[in-house]
Amino acid sequence: MLAKRLNALVLIPDFFRGDGAKHEWVPPDTDEKTAALMEFVTTKASFVEVAKSLPSLVDTYKGNFPSVQKWGAYGLCWGGKVLALSSGDGTPFTATVQVHPGRMDKADAQTLTIPHAILASKDEPADEVAAYKRIIEDKGLGGFVETYGEMWHGWMGARADFEKEESLKNYVRGYEQLAEFFERYLS
Repeated sequence: MLAKRLNALVLIPDFFRGDGAKHEWVPPDTDEKTAALMEFVTTKASFVEVAKSLPSLVDTYKGNFPSVQKWGAYGLCWGGKVLALSSGDGTPFTATVQVHPGRMDKADAQTLTIPHAILASKDEPADEVAAYKRIIEDKGLGGFVETYGEMWHGWMGARADFEKEESLKNYVRGYEQLAEFFERYLS
């Protein structure tokens, strides 16, 4: 949807190099599953370590796609947190978006230096969503925060439900908002 609407290059990096979290770890309802999942989250899926890797990744992409002048990014859940950490000083991005973000922390919002948007679900912590909204507005960098009060965490990603009219409508609306945001800041 985004590539077509924006006539843009859309890349999906494999941060885990083919060795992501295993389906059998979820739900983490045994000590073994919990240990395996926590090991993954604190090593390969470390928010901080992956965020640190983004500038060199974007530099590689710039070498491969020299005609691209501005880089934007959006992340779902885990990826949203990574982008929050990657949208401050020295960011390689012009604009970023978090969609049903995971592990929200208003301290991350304080470090933003570029336009940033959030599409939250009803499941994100309302106090953190409100804090992000206030900070984004106060900074005046551009961006917005919207909560989809009827939608659940994951509605624009792995938990999307295309069978129900309302959820499909909100899925499409969310991606249209992403496209409008990126048109504004990347064009």
